Amino acid sequence: MADNRPPMLQNSLIVAAHPDDELLWFGAILKQVDQVIVVFEDFWPDPKIGPARAKALDNFPRDNVSSLRMAEAATYGCANWDNPQVSPFGIELGWQCQLRDAKQSVLRILGRSNAPKDGIRTNYRQNFDALSESLRGKLTPDMNVFSHNPWGEYGHEDHVQVHRVLSDLREEIGFTLWMTNYCTERTLPLAKTYFDTAEPQYQVLSVDKQFADQVAQVYRDAGCWTWADDWKWFNSECYMQAPKSQTRLKGQGHLFPLNLFNIDPT
Repeated sequence: MADNRPPMLQNSLIVAAHPDDELLWFGAILKQVDQVIVVFEDFWPDPKIGPARAKALDNFPRDNVSSLRMAEAATYGCANWDNPQVSPFGIELGWQCQLRDAKQSVLRILGRSNAPKDGIRTNYRQNFDALSESLRGKLTPDMNVFSHNPWGEYGHEDHVQVHRVLSDLREEIGFTLWMTNYCTERTLPLAKTYFDTAEPQYQVLSVDKQFADQVAQVYRDAGCWTWADDWKWFNSECYMQAPKSQTRLKGQGHLFPLNLFNIDPT
């Protein structure tokens, strides 16, 4: 049977950090890619969310969706998004880590915390290594891999880490890495460090809103829909090959059309 999909969707894979990321940021291609891998399931601040995510993935309305079942490091909100600095492990984590770790140490003494004893920063670095090792055997040079952009869409530290893992593996393996075009005011300063002088080459695809609604309902039914109830799908998404490094232009630069949106920063 002839494959009438665009070349970028042939031998294609989405790698998404958390269950529902594959839907929120890849609604135009979620139904068409060959396979989907989500990275994280368990989340120590909320022990119920891991089993709920597993239930949702078991009921996913398409085949070839799998999970690496890694545990989140609970990094969200730990980077300094006013002055974001990328790191070999994703993005630099700030003083919020120490504050969160200190609070969990007290709660652990009281028997009220499941947080890992070695701390958020250490777990974040360990997740980088574990994810690299897990994905290395699943990727081949002829693949089209779709994943988070280097600023993490709305600014999730795990998203930035997943992008960094795949960017490093691209250099090692040679697959084509595509990124999505979602962004918020919070992450725009980091996105601007990827401006280039060249006119960007990107492809625009329409979001499959009917399928998106179907998948979102699966997450709602499982009790692990993490996004806003009033979220409205964009009409289209832009995809371009992910840059290999920051450019930090001081003059005129180009990126691609952004799906710019607002969220509650808390």
